[in-house]
Amino acid sequence: MIARITIENIDKKLFKGKAILLFGARQVGKTTLLEYLIKYREEEVLHLNGDEPDIREVYSNVTSTQLRAYIGNNKILFIDEAQRIPNIGLTIKLITDKLKDIQVIATGSSSFEMANKMNEPLTGRKFVFNLFPLSFQEMVDHHGLLEEKRSLEQRLIYGSYPEIVSYPEDSEELLKLLADSYLYKDLLMLDNIKRPKLLEKILQALALQVGNEVSYNEIAQLVGADKGTVEKYIQLFEQTFVIFTLPSYSRNVRNELKKSKKIYFYDCGIRNAIIGNFNSLYKRSDIGALWENYLISERIKKMHYKGDSVSSYFWRTTQQQEIDFVEVGQNGIHAYEFKWNDKVKVKFSKTFTNNYPEAKVEVISTKNYENFLL
Repeated sequence: MIARITIENIDKKLFKGKAILLFGARQVGKTTLLEYLIKYREEEVLHLNGDEPDIREVYSNVTSTQLRAYIGNNKILFIDEAQRIPNIGLTIKLITDKLKDIQVIATGSSSFEMANKMNEPLTGRKFVFNLFPLSFQEMVDHHGLLEEKRSLEQRLIYGSYPEIVSYPEDSEELLKLLADSYLYKDLLMLDNIKRPKLLEKILQALALQVGNEVSYNEIAQLVGADKGTVEKYIQLFEQTFVIFTLPSYSRNVRNELKKSKKIYFYDCGIRNAIIGNFNSLYKRSDIGALWENYLISERIKKMHYKGDSVSSYFWRTTQQQEIDFVEVGQNGIHAYEFKWNDKVKVKFSKTFTNNYPEAKVEVISTKNYENFLL
């Protein structure tokens, strides 16, 4: 198994009197990580799967006395796909409050359902972790910096899902299966999602607009739906860890865009599978967008795993002056331009540097990107 950064953070929180929730898209390795974590512990483990109907029935409406009987002598209760169990938040609350010797560990691939069912009952009773496709740091730790840099084209085209990394010779076939079988699974389980074809159209539209400002009105016209429906579906894609949004940065400088947003994919391979493009880099017209998506998604993983409290943005004016990526945190403002071709000379917008003189600016290319991601 490729070592995951999150495992140490979770291990430190075991038996601290709170439930542990691990969110992430399907197939990113949540179950593998937790099985490895508990494999070497002395405590007995009860492993449940929320996808199984009898488990959902038993654990959806249960008393603390019944829970004690169900759990028995086990000290760790490991629930996979917990969001599939009705009232699971109340069930975990009961265990945390009444069965204090039991450590609950629950995974969920759809944070919106799990969060809706858990946030209120589990206030102050949980540690929350997110797991993403394999990060640049994890791959460098696994096989070294040189080998991972040699794999850059593979990452940009096929991404970093554990199965894809483990079986690179089958990358295209496996990605198609991932995109077809799991991508919409959580969404289609909701009673109010009636149009799977519309989901697909919206996601394809987003995949083709990576790196550009996204207009819900334009997408709605493109796919034949109303703006409200498009906005709702995009929010659901975020909550199932398919995409994330980057808002525009603004401190009331004249002509700055204030309410715009860009959308990126957590994994380039999934993005390419959605549009059916696995061409080599030299045959592609979207290398700039892929490079931008890769760097931003990897940076998001890095900062999340480090626990750094930063906010991420892009910056643009109505005159199309732009900064690819702006990061704001305790260490101030950092602005980055991303260039696939390291020979291209970059001039940062004077509007930006004059209005934010405290900002540190840097160009990230294939020559120095490891410093940005490690």
